[in-house]
Amino acid sequence: MNGSHRRAGALLGTVGTALLVAGPVMVPRGRHGRKEIRTEPVAQKITSPDHGLPAELAAHTGRRVGTGPDAHACAEFIKGNLDRAAGGRAYAEITAELHAAGGDDEKLAALRRTAFTGQSLRASLMSAHQARHLTTPVTGLDAALTGGGAALVPAAGALTPCSSHRS
Repeated sequence: MNGSHRRAGALLGTVGTALLVAGPVMVPRGRHGRKEIRTEPVAQKITSPDHGLPAELAAHTGRRVGTGPDAHACAEFIKGNLDRAAGGRAYAEITAELHAAGGDDEKLAALRRTAFTGQSLRASLMSAHQARHLTTPVTGLDAALTGGGAALVPAAGALTPCSSHRS
């Protein structure tokens, strides 16, 4: 066996071992992420409204937000309410109007506070929803990394000589 096979075997062994170690590390990270997605909205006692949800969100009526889909449903409900309250304008647009009016328009100031609060809560809920989508592949990546490592370690063994003889 020549030196390039030994180097290739050593490299494959190192990469395989790293993958075997990295793979199982991903599972607790993914599970921890999922747990945070469930516990944080519950700790904040965020609950979908008892009525008024659009038909496509009706399954979430009155439920405590504890999953990514629950968070998404609640965020969409907030978006609809904000669009109606602000006439489709974003917080930045309302702020610009308030500044253009000299900053003394109490109605615009109240609307700006509502838009800020609603958009902040909606962003938080959408982050929980998106994090759920991210933790699924992270957890699945564990199997791929572990499987890749499990395949590379024996391949490295085949390329690395078992004894110190030289041919």
